[in-house]
Amino acid sequence: MFDANGNMVDPDEIAADAAYQEALERYNNERLVYERALTSGPEQARTWLREDLPVTLQSEADAVRALEKAFVTIDDIGGDSLSNRYVNLVEAFIQRYNLRYDLRRPFSLHPTISGIFTELATQLKHATLNDAHLASIMGDFEDAFRDLKSGPTPARIKACISRQANLLEAIGQIAPNVTGNTLGAICDQVGTWPHEKLKEAAKCIYKFSNEFPGIRHAGTQASQIREVELRDLIAVSVLLTGLVPYLTDRLNATTIYGASQ
Repeated sequence: MFDANGNMVDPDEIAADAAYQEALERYNNERLVYERALTSGPEQARTWLREDLPVTLQSEADAVRALEKAFVTIDDIGGDSLSNRYVNLVEAFIQRYNLRYDLRRPFSLHPTISGIFTELATQLKHATLNDAHLASIMGDFEDAFRDLKSGPTPARIKACISRQANLLEAIGQIAPNVTGNTLGAICDQVGTWPHEKLKEAAKCIYKFSNEFPGIRHAGTQASQIREVELRDLIAVSVLLTGLVPYLTDRLNATTIYGASQ
């Protein structure tokens, strides 16, 4: 909408135009720096790669795409000799810093199982930071996990499993459409399961934490086959963490996987 002099008068259009002009100016500045890096010699190019390229990358997926596109350009410029050197350098970088990707030739970055689990745990931690209640329960779980350093005794293992089950209940309670306050009830209400058997498996793990003597309650002595061990801690912790994407909408499955599309 314009006035008689051809000036915009609609506030939304004026704001949109200002945002466009700002983005255009930022793009032109970045493009100018890029073109100078291309034509000013190797040192300027290295400076651009170190300082200016990272600014244009808004996400991990952007970084993956940039690395993959760079391979195509490098291969076009220098052929196998240069592109192989690039592959070897990136592969060494990934291995040195334990990044969560596997490099497949000619050049394709693929998420790893360990990397997916690491990102899941990281997002779970971040999901609790801005909620005092969740942060407190996450802290209890982390403290219990750290206590294992003094020795993975049955008592410490039980405490760790108990704190993690508490954390899942706290997260599940704030999920949409959930009114229950136990993990079993939450599993029935979240409505996120692709199959009934997955929900049943989750509820069975919850029952284990309730029925095994000393984890969350006195439990049922007759149900205990043996005392808990370190392998039980590892297995149950992984299983409980794996349930989190079903219990909350605060995680991003795409970024957990590390997809570059």
